[in-house]
Amino acid sequence: MPDALTLDILKHAVAGTAAAFRCVTELQPAGGEGDKVFPPTYEGGKYAGEKRLVPGRDEPVECVLLDSVQSQANRMELALLDAWRAGRLPLPVVTAAFPAEALEKPLRVSSLEAPHRIADALLRDCLLDGKPFRRSEVGRRIGEVETFNATALFEHCPTALVFGLWDSTGPKGGLGAKFARAVVSEIVGIDVEFGKRTSSRIDPAQILLQAGPLYQASDEEGIGWTLDEAKARKDGKGKALPLRKTGRPSEANHGNVTPSIADGGITLRKALQTTVISLPSLRRLRFPLDGAYSDAADVAARTALAALALCAGALAREQGCDLRSRCLLVATTPVEWELLDRPGEAPSRFALTADHAIEIYGDAVEEARGAGLPFRDAELLLQPSDELVALVRKSQQLATEQGPEVAEA
Repeated sequence: MPDALTLDILKHAVAGTAAAFRCVTELQPAGGEGDKVFPPTYEGGKYAGEKRLVPGRDEPVECVLLDSVQSQANRMELALLDAWRAGRLPLPVVTAAFPAEALEKPLRVSSLEAPHRIADALLRDCLLDGKPFRRSEVGRRIGEVETFNATALFEHCPTALVFGLWDSTGPKGGLGAKFARAVVSEIVGIDVEFGKRTSSRIDPAQILLQAGPLYQASDEEGIGWTLDEAKARKDGKGKALPLRKTGRPSEANHGNVTPSIADGGITLRKALQTTVISLPSLRRLRFPLDGAYSDAADVAARTALAALALCAGALAREQGCDLRSRCLLVATTPVEWELLDRPGEAPSRFALTADHAIEIYGDAVEEARGAGLPFRDAELLLQPSDELVALVRKSQQLATEQGPEVAEA
């Protein structure tokens, strides 16, 4: 049986020479072994497939990426955000709150949702205390962080130290601070076979292609299209404008979709979810207080960050692996964490539920505060600038008026 992880064990691992915490979980499709799942598609509709060496096999086997490092990081951040919103754990969060009355669709973006975390342009182009965020006192301190001076990030956005950050859009541009990921996770399908997918749609009204074309309606109170050229919007030469691109009924989502077959989906021997927390990465970070370094503060901050990474991994696993449509996976092995410590020795094994991880993390944060480290309690709300609000509003209006091809551009 695995031992229970404690804050003392975590602190000793961080302060010592241990290499990493690791969690490897085997998964199968929720439909059972042999059920088809659908990986993410990349440029050209392709899957990220490659041959890999796996234990127990003499030759490389065909594998497919089911969830990337970036996607797993996003899922862990969202799991932390959900837990924070539910009041389960303390966490500094920076949020851009857009005025609902100014937009077609409500929008709030937090540092746990923005692609570049606290350095994201959506937060950069906001105001704090009437100043552009990066010119405010908090923003100025964020602009000065480095691996040897990470105190401001620990105070306002510790998740950036766990999941990585490159402040490339800040005051220093390409010279902005870079922080490598301390936690890396991915899900890979092992020993896969590629399959086929079908698509079709039967329109109960049996609307035919020849029933078109449809035109953009000039009546803004109507349904948006018309068959009557006289009621259509006109271009500069007085010609009726077709709906969307071609004016076919399908542009208004009417009519049949011809049944088709194409490459799609896979079956697999198993899937592996592998999460690794790098302790050397955390040891590179230093946390000066009033310009002075302290080993106690450094260890306390690093321990809290390691606990935060463990929380993220445990919470994400608690939420399950419903990755996308037709890609629901379930664990077939226990969720256990291993501590890779002394070379040549078998890893120590630990059980860690999400609730227990949160408890350890909370204690680690209190110890960090006791060492003098700042750690923001309240959400930091930013006010989007008028220019950013106008840009988002215009984009939403275009997406509403012109359809999905605009949103996908």
